[in-house]
Amino acid sequence: MSLWKKMTVKPDLTKTLNADHQLARTLNTRDLIALGIGAVIGTGIFILPGTVAATTSGPAVMVSFVLAAIVCSLAAMCYAEFASTLPVAGSAYAFGNVVFGQVFGWIIGWALILEYMLAVAAVSTSFAAYFASFVAGFGWQMPASIAGSFDPAGGHYVNLLAVLVVALIGWLLHRGLQSSMAINRIMVVVKIVIILLFIGVGLFYVQPANWRPFSPFGTKGIVAGASLVFFAYLGFDAVSASAPEVIDPQKNLPRGIIGTLIIATILYVLVAIVLTGMVSYTKLNVADPVAFALNLVHQRWIGGVISIGALAGMFTMMVTMIYSSSRLVYAIGRDGLLPRWFGQVNHQLPQNALWTVTVIIALMGGFVPLTQLVNLVNIGTLVAFAFVSIGIIPLRRHETLENKGFKVPGYPVVPILSFVFCLALMSQLSLETWVMSGMWFAFGLIIYFAYGFRHASQDLK
Repeated sequence: MSLWKKMTVKPDLTKTLNADHQLARTLNTRDLIALGIGAVIGTGIFILPGTVAATTSGPAVMVSFVLAAIVCSLAAMCYAEFASTLPVAGSAYAFGNVVFGQVFGWIIGWALILEYMLAVAAVSTSFAAYFASFVAGFGWQMPASIAGSFDPAGGHYVNLLAVLVVALIGWLLHRGLQSSMAINRIMVVVKIVIILLFIGVGLFYVQPANWRPFSPFGTKGIVAGASLVFFAYLGFDAVSASAPEVIDPQKNLPRGIIGTLIIATILYVLVAIVLTGMVSYTKLNVADPVAFALNLVHQRWIGGVISIGALAGMFTMMVTMIYSSSRLVYAIGRDGLLPRWFGQVNHQLPQNALWTVTVIIALMGGFVPLTQLVNLVNIGTLVAFAFVSIGIIPLRRHETLENKGFKVPGYPVVPILSFVFCLALMSQLSLETWVMSGMWFAFGLIIYFAYGFRHASQDLK
């Protein structure tokens, strides 16, 4: 067998579909939507509608959100079909492994490891900063030595709050999905109630004159705004990582993925409508547009409540992403591309993968400055989106796989359009992002050829 054939070898489908039988199926549609909303709706909902309106789209930012949601829904439908056809752990990694072959599955998995872990580590530091600011209002100040990433010259040694919140989430997930999902659902409800509170109060201060001119930057501004807010929807793909732990995945996974996108779009658009109606878009280029608007209408008391919503938003995002990244590492270890220790299941949970992921993320959030690395989250996501989108074509042509659940409408136009949009968005990322991601993928290929290639091939055909 040639080197290329060995690199593109595909897994035995029977083994793949039965590989996760040790995991408990406990998740329903409600849990999946809570996971999805937990990942998608974060602090961005209180910031992006204002800053994008001020700098790019004007009040037409609400149209930008709808346009971005339409584009995102193309990839979401592709994920939904894959998840319905292949309800296995690993999300896009497993999908790529089956339709493209081993090395492509590894590249997608390596991209997702980058996305999930960096995203959580970055959000953990934001959570710590937000929490420290919140408690400072009650007169409690965090010591500088435990309030920042490792920088002895600046008096910082560890971001203790970032480490603790990641460890707490790891512990909750370790206790089992039922208890951790119950807490996640509560936090998601708190977050949505606070968003609805802002919308409800803000409606009384809307002045239609603030919506004129509706599109001061023209169609170009609306499209540019859509490309910016597109990234606000990222996270719904993490739902598919839960496939082997879902009750009736053919029905519930598509509902969870598409339901997440619909609810997120409604909330983003409503916040954009109310915010740009309360205050002229020209004044919204500030760090916290929602708090700024509330101060202008003398409703500062809601600002503290909004802070609780922001903390809840970041917490649920970390729950979803730590959960998803642990299932991803478990799936890669299960297939032998990483040490099989990661693929072991204890008490119906991949505990080894979960604690490894938790420790790595906690160390990154606690000690490593991540400012320059956050853009890598976007490229990791788009790489996975692109493969999943175009992968629908070989999936439909697969001789063995049969899908009795959700199928992408408008095949093959919709998958191709989704693929093209992903490439277009990737082309807008900075050269620095491409260089750093190139280094990450090069490192990943070294690991693949040094370990994964030799250890996984023997179990594939």
